[in-house]
Amino acid sequence: MKRNVGGADRAIRIITGLAFASLVYFLPGAWKWLGIISVPLLFTGLTQKCAINRLLGINSCKL
Repeated sequence: MKRNVGGADRAIRIITGLAFASLVYFLPGAWKWLGIISVPLLFTGLTQKCAINRLLGINSCKL
């Protein structure tokens, strides 16, 4: 699969992923599970590959 996540899209995914990951430390009890949302956001931001973007034909990477 080619890269299809770039620029601002990548930065937004990484920052949002880190924000959701921090919920694990700040939220009590079962609410910590919201931190799971961070996994796909960080993965797609760091690898620059998103299966959903590929299925929809979206490419924000200029390379």
